[in-house]
Amino acid sequence: MPTATSLRKDETGHLPPLAKASWQRQRAYWSDAFRRVRGETEARAGRLSPEDQVVQSMPDTSPTKWHRAHVTWFFETFLLAPHAPGYKIYDARFPFLFNSYYVAAGPRHARPKRGLITRPNAEEVGAYRAHVDAAVTALIEQADEETCAKIFPIVEIGLHHEQQHQELLLTDILHVFAQNPTNPAYDPDWTMPQAQPDKDAFGNLPSGIHNIGHVGDGFHFDNEKPVHPVLLQPARIERHLVTNMLWLEFMADGGYTTPALWLSDGWTQVQAEGWDGPGYWQQIDGQWFAMTLAGLQPVDLASPVCHVSYYEADAFARWAGKHLPTEMEWEVAARAGLMDDAFGLVWQWTRSAYAPYPGYRAAPGALGEYNGKFMINQMVLRGSSLATPEGHARESYRNFFYPQARWQFTGLRLVDYP
Repeated sequence: MPTATSLRKDETGHLPPLAKASWQRQRAYWSDAFRRVRGETEARAGRLSPEDQVVQSMPDTSPTKWHRAHVTWFFETFLLAPHAPGYKIYDARFPFLFNSYYVAAGPRHARPKRGLITRPNAEEVGAYRAHVDAAVTALIEQADEETCAKIFPIVEIGLHHEQQHQELLLTDILHVFAQNPTNPAYDPDWTMPQAQPDKDAFGNLPSGIHNIGHVGDGFHFDNEKPVHPVLLQPARIERHLVTNMLWLEFMADGGYTTPALWLSDGWTQVQAEGWDGPGYWQQIDGQWFAMTLAGLQPVDLASPVCHVSYYEADAFARWAGKHLPTEMEWEVAARAGLMDDAFGLVWQWTRSAYAPYPGYRAAPGALGEYNGKFMINQMVLRGSSLATPEGHARESYRNFFYPQARWQFTGLRLVDYP
């Protein structure tokens, strides 16, 4: 599996604040960061055949080829077209094909039909990427100080946006391969990162008033602000993620057949989908296997459970006599170092609905559509997963999905109240 590429930090361990570094230094930094992040996308896609890259296995996923083209369209639309003198759109068909949900940027092809677009093919998308890469590199290297001040914030959000799609590229291709009866492997050598054991099962959450939200000069999405106070009650948070071993106990004790454990919508989902275990699990000759990036593998009892929905996580918490943490409890615990495996394994469901923080205002224009308009009917996840690029995780990061979603690398930890 390719090594995740981070947005490189300076000698202090932080990304150079745009307002503090010289514009010449910023220019060198962003030129290098752009090259590395764009290269990481191609490295992740490089394991896939052209046929792999065109498949869309359900409306919530997108083809690899589409991900590669969409992030390229993002730079062309929001960076090159307004700021690169004389730049012409590479192909007049592409804005319609590769816009996602930016209504202000123009009409777009229907999301569930992305897998029907066999042309442009993967090679042509590669040529599109190369063209835009050359134009962005030239813009960064030739821009004067005034232009740099305008374009570097766009380059920055564009790179973080691309890192999000690097993660989606892996989650989506896993779903594609899981539909194949031959159980192909994305990376035959892939293994689940190991959790760090700790003799103490719980950490005591500091009760009282705490500030949550992004603090400092580093990059953040608008949904991580404003910083605001919250009140926490006394609680204990599990240092470790819930494991496959514990999930098998839940299953053996009737977890998927006991309506009283489930939210009403969750029980409807269980019955409609026939869930009897986490996503990608199947039983063969009495043994449980899971589809992974390395193909079909025996379920590892010590690994954190993965590919469970919010409904399943909530039912498990009820079965265990505990609760899912709120996103506020999770963030305070992360800042206090109370969790050994907060990042890099699975995203963790919280029981917090995805809603704006007090005083939140979306940015104007098309980029303001990035987060705010999705703040309804979804649940917050915190942390990061094995598919998250290095440097793309932080304590204040708010991921969000619908409660029935489980094709992502999603798991859980629990809290207990006195």
